[in-house]
Amino acid sequence: MKTDLAEALQAGRMTLTVECLPPRGSDAGALRKLAGALPARVDAVVIADNPQGNGGSALACAAILAGEKVEPVLSVITRDRNRIALQSDVLGAASMGVRSVLCLSGEHQSLGADARAAGVFDIDPVQLILGLKAMCDKGVDFAGKTLESKPKLLLGAAAHPHLRPMTLNIWALKKKVAAGAGFFITQAVFDLAGFAEWMDAVRAAGIDKQAAIIASVLPLTSVEQAKVLQSKNNCGIGPDVVNRLSGAADAAKEGIAIAVETARKLKAIAGVRGIHILSGGPEAVARIVEEAGLAQA
Repeated sequence: MKTDLAEALQAGRMTLTVECLPPRGSDAGALRKLAGALPARVDAVVIADNPQGNGGSALACAAILAGEKVEPVLSVITRDRNRIALQSDVLGAASMGVRSVLCLSGEHQSLGADARAAGVFDIDPVQLILGLKAMCDKGVDFAGKTLESKPKLLLGAAAHPHLRPMTLNIWALKKKVAAGAGFFITQAVFDLAGFAEWMDAVRAAGIDKQAAIIASVLPLTSVEQAKVLQSKNNCGIGPDVVNRLSGAADAAKEGIAIAVETARKLKAIAGVRGIHILSGGPEAVARIVEEAGLAQA
């Protein structure tokens, strides 16, 4: 698969990706401004798919960025679409120059998107990866019917370093690799000791040799945000992070400092193949890239 991200991973270079939250409006100019403000070092931009409520179509945003010569990774979640719509979106994206897809279930709608919405969950991410892999390799759709042309896609999935027991965590990763995942993007990392323990298990299982592990950092902007994530217990945020933000004169600046420190340490852990910066604006991304030494990685 010929994409900047795939080539960087194949070459063994430390990759750098950033997240783009689609604008909550219809102004494509905001995306084009983002494209122009990204550091040249960025390998790809991951377009989120309605993570916290209705925003612009991830598919449309990915197509706009592809038109701006920025490599998009399209997030596709199974929460909102059945298998017919999922296939249609991915085929349409491939026709517009999108070459990488991140397969996710999506956070339950009651946790932020819109509690009134009905979840679909027709298939899970493993089944989505399996179906897309068959599209690429065999040229058939999810029902086994022949396509007129095969898409060429790099497929990825989410990894959850802080979920325990470890045995089930590693088993879930193995299922995604067997289905066809070529890379994993982790949830935001704050607990470095817990992440290092997880990476030990990943390496012991040989998963790092089968799929690239891209570790995420999140520049927190407030104490409130940290407490919300802490309550979800999925990022390993401890009282030390909350206390640092609480004691800082500027919580947003302190959040960037924490992300910088975390990124520096993550890229030194054996088996980590890239850093992903979550939900940061262009200024925050630029600071993290520069201060964490990612510009030359």
